[in-house]
Amino acid sequence: MKLDILAFGAHPDDVELGCGGSLALSIKNGQKVGIIDLTQGEIGTRGNKEIRIKEASRSSSVLGIKVRENLKFRDGFLTNDEYHKLKIISIIRNYKPEVVLCNAESDRHIDHSTASKLVSDSCFLSGLSKLKVYSEDGSLTSEWRPSKIYHYIQWNDIHPDFVVDISQTLQIKIQSIKQYKSQLYNPKSNETDTPISSKNFLDSVTYRAKNLGRLIGVDAGEGFTVERYPGIRSFNDLI
Repeated sequence: MKLDILAFGAHPDDVELGCGGSLALSIKNGQKVGIIDLTQGEIGTRGNKEIRIKEASRSSSVLGIKVRENLKFRDGFLTNDEYHKLKIISIIRNYKPEVVLCNAESDRHIDHSTASKLVSDSCFLSGLSKLKVYSEDGSLTSEWRPSKIYHYIQWNDIHPDFVVDISQTLQIKIQSIKQYKSQLYNPKSNETDTPISSKNFLDSVTYRAKNLGRLIGVDAGEGFTVERYPGIRSFNDLI
């Protein structure tokens, strides 16, 4: 299946927190969207891999995601090496997305910046015709390079290069995030507190979106950084 957009996250919930509103908006507009989780989040302080896989499935249903895979890389020890690149290249060549979304280039969690560079490098290598990569069924894949790579914003307050108007889908984003009950604010939980399990963090998802929306003159927004200058065909493309 060819996808329009493929979003990568180091852990289940990264994508929803970073760009869930933009994905929901794209789906509402008829685009085909998929999510690839690189790890199962198995060494996270709260929950476990079985719980997080179920939460990811429920979240996908809220967003309307039809394709979601988990590559089961080792949580906390992501490495930008040949093994990991070849796995991701196989995924990119299989789904042939025009747009790839991935982790923030710099962030609090060490897996986030590693995943960011890993996916970006894999997108480049995926376009090389002489690089032979085989899919899981043993068939030879053909080269494919996404035309756009964008990095969503996570913990760090990074200045975005552009902002997507998610006024229509902010509540869908919030509902998708709330499926991760093991990770986020839950006053009934007896597990150890973490930086993202506070009520302040959960509230920050909304107030960051509201603030970015304010800055572009809409109700809510999600910010992204780019690897090359974004281009427009006319001034009418701008909000």
